[in-house]
Amino acid sequence: VQLQASGGGLVQAGGSLTLSCVASSTSIVSDNYMAWYRQARGKQREPVARISPGHTAIYADSAKGRFTISKDHDKNTVYLQMNDLKPGDTAVYLCYADRSARGLESLWGKGTQVTVSS
Repeated sequence: VQLQASGGGLVQAGGSLTLSCVASSTSIVSDNYMAWYRQARGKQREPVARISPGHTAIYADSAKGRFTISKDHDKNTVYLQMNDLKPGDTAVYLCYADRSARGLESLWGKGTQVTVSS
């Protein structure tokens, strides 16, 4: 079982990017809390956004009003739409499947680098 993130890149401040996280198993996205985290160089990993099986989303304060998490069960994919990007958003972004409620090991995907230039 794997999570594969993509969509990162280099963007100017004020620009937008959409990240995607594809799960290799059809039930991962629909049955679990899915989240995006980020880790900037030299800093701890921090949560960015999370979406419940029922599509309820919550955001870190830094992401509110600029980022939108969504998912498509048919495509087994979770998205993170990021608008009005700032240099402080520069980080490796990772997707996460929280399977703890099901007594299963949670999953981390490999990250995708987002770099925002000023």
